[in-house]
Amino acid sequence: MSKTLLYPPRIPLAQTPTPLQPLIRAAERWTPGKRLWIKRDDMTGSLLTGNKVRKLEFIAAHALDTDVDVLITCGGLQSNHCRATAVVAAQLGLRCHLVLRGTPPSDEGNTLLDRLVGAAITPVAPEDYRKNLRALLEATAEEYRCAGLKPLVIPTGGSDGLGAWGYIAGVEELAADFAQQGLVNPLLVTATGSGGTQAGLIAGSALHDLDVRIVGMAVCDDADYFSRKVSKDIAELQQRFPDLPEFAFSVETIDRYVGEGYGIASEEVYRLIAELGALEGVVLDPVYAAKAFLGLITEVASGSFDDHSDIVFLHTGGVFGVFPHAEKLSSAHNGWS
Repeated sequence: MSKTLLYPPRIPLAQTPTPLQPLIRAAERWTPGKRLWIKRDDMTGSLLTGNKVRKLEFIAAHALDTDVDVLITCGGLQSNHCRATAVVAAQLGLRCHLVLRGTPPSDEGNTLLDRLVGAAITPVAPEDYRKNLRALLEATAEEYRCAGLKPLVIPTGGSDGLGAWGYIAGVEELAADFAQQGLVNPLLVTATGSGGTQAGLIAGSALHDLDVRIVGMAVCDDADYFSRKVSKDIAELQQRFPDLPEFAFSVETIDRYVGEGYGIASEEVYRLIAELGALEGVVLDPVYAAKAFLGLITEVASGSFDDHSDIVFLHTGGVFGVFPHAEKLSSAHNGWS
């Protein structure tokens, strides 16, 4: 299908292609008998590091094409998507307004970076955020309209039918990686939180005829939620871009590694971050990537992935989210060393 696939407008914000690297010592430690790979989307940029910038390439192009003045989006205090949106807005000369869940005691990690690049921030109590997010975003947008500006409200994680193009393009890159490295019957594992990366990967594998099993490791919610959310994003993609060929798909999500909830990491997660860092010089964040990697190695140990000799882990970035967890990570590092 990819020979006739026409992409929507796109701004080249990410540093791509990102490397696909073998994790030799980690494979010996956790996946013996299998080749373990990591797709380094933590290297899509410096301040733009992570998976979110791939989606923003298409969202930002739409914003410029429609004369938008202000990017408005939402997430947790340490949202990687919000930080990336704030940086993109600054790079393109746009304003940015973030509606963030929680009240920060002090600026740190992503929240500090949000402010440094000029984003306006509205902190919202978690319960109010959960109940009234749509109204809060609309009220924020209306304030800018009343000031004579044109806002664009970007959904959580940039996850919708437009943002899905980020990983439709990403799959085209993965197809070249797999061919170059000679991957056989690969399994691709990714953290999934807002569902957009998972939706783009699934749509991309169909549109680019890439035979790969895609497993999302939930960092919030449950498998049923992601089945609905990913299907909704793909339906919106097909509705918004009716010239796309139709394709069948399935959504596979494992929800056993969420732990106590979104943004809450266990001691096991902290130890894993420290151990992988020492083995491979790769740092995972405790909110997304580390939970997904824990799921990967646990499922391998249980035999769930026995049909696959090549396992690819998508590193979705989030390194700045490490710093608010510094105390617990330091304890984990001391215990591992």
